[in-house]
Amino acid sequence: MPQRMKMPQRDGQIRNKDFEEVNTGYTHEQALEESKRCLKCKSPRCVAGCPVEVNIPGFIKFLSEDNLAQSIGVLKEKSNLPAVCGRVCPQEKQCEKQCILGIKGESVAIGNLERYVADWGNENIKENAATVKNGIRIAVVGSGPAGLTCGGDLAKLGYEVDIFESLHDSGGVLRYGIPEFRLPKAVLDKEVNTLKALGIKFFFNSLIGRTITIDELFEQNYKAIFLGTGAGLPTFMGIEGENLKNIYSANEFLVRVNLMKGFMFPEYDTPIYKGKNVIVVGGGNTAMDSVRTAKRLGAQNVKLVYRRSEDEMPARLEEKIHAKEEGVEFVPLTNPVKFIGDENNFVKQVECIKMELGEADASGRHRPKPVKDSNFIIEADTVILALGLNPNPILTSLTKGLNTDKNGRIIVDENLMSSISGIFAGGDVAGGSTVIEAMGMGKQAAKSIVKYLSA
Repeated sequence: MPQRMKMPQRDGQIRNKDFEEVNTGYTHEQALEESKRCLKCKSPRCVAGCPVEVNIPGFIKFLSEDNLAQSIGVLKEKSNLPAVCGRVCPQEKQCEKQCILGIKGESVAIGNLERYVADWGNENIKENAATVKNGIRIAVVGSGPAGLTCGGDLAKLGYEVDIFESLHDSGGVLRYGIPEFRLPKAVLDKEVNTLKALGIKFFFNSLIGRTITIDELFEQNYKAIFLGTGAGLPTFMGIEGENLKNIYSANEFLVRVNLMKGFMFPEYDTPIYKGKNVIVVGGGNTAMDSVRTAKRLGAQNVKLVYRRSEDEMPARLEEKIHAKEEGVEFVPLTNPVKFIGDENNFVKQVECIKMELGEADASGRHRPKPVKDSNFIIEADTVILALGLNPNPILTSLTKGLNTDKNGRIIVDENLMSSISGIFAGGDVAGGSTVIEAMGMGKQAAKSIVKYLSA
């Protein structure tokens, strides 16, 4: 088989100075050539690796025949956000990992092909009129990947879907968390417009639990509610100096820069300190977004500090490669123990300790443990903590009878129903950790809602 077609991308030392998209996408000829590598397996393992069960050989087959209209049709049978998934899903850990070609060589570039077909569809396919409605109203709380997927699937079946969003625009983490250079807002807007064409209505600046309670939604004749409120409560380390100035949670940092256009201050009234020596603590995709954003803001030295080895970083391989190409320095097996400030309480140094790997934990990764007397200092005028997020407790604390676990995540059963009949939940608020996992939970919840309402 021919080698996998590489994704064209902009040079690392050019793109690290702006927020334009890194990957430029396949040409038509490149997409056709890559699609012809697919074996069109009769029992495709790649589909089993997709949380939303996209008919991968089906859409690739039509693409290889240069029938893009049929190809996008197959894609959208299962996915409401294909142009998003083609850009941000960890295909190498899911569908592409299962590809038969990958056993002895390189798997088919499923994600790159999905992106190509979805982008073509967004430019060339006129949206169909909304499905005839059945008069049954469903409320979706949160317009992130879980909410958009659940709402989209229900709207296709004829339900009247209203999506309530606490922010001023749709997308959740897709809009405020993932930077423009990975997921352009224009791409997200086209996906959302597809859902609006199905008849979905969006209500912004609506903090459910506070501006409208769950009880009030039921009183407004919604027959079921899906909660996809995500996770926006940052995790901190609890070490000395953590309250010094210019120490951000990754959530605040990315929202300021990404959603509120802090990188365009003073044109946009959202100031952000543009550090010269920046440390980001963490090893996930959010940490990668943070180091790469800091570099684009003009930082001279950007270090990614992670307590485990580089191989155990949960971030996508592509994101790690891109970060290094853009000038980010990785400092693995290292953990901060103290933040040191100057006379004005601005962070100036981070005291770290070397780590070594011990026994494997339940996740299969090795537990890090400190190396005695290995402390050292890293100069820093900005620190960003990308240590994970927990759900915001506003909704759950104000909704009597809605049970959560110790981390504030909504407890759901095998059908994703919560402790309150008629309320379902998915995505980060119920334990999903990636965009595609949230979408998978949104699809499952939509099926469960239909079953619940049919009982």
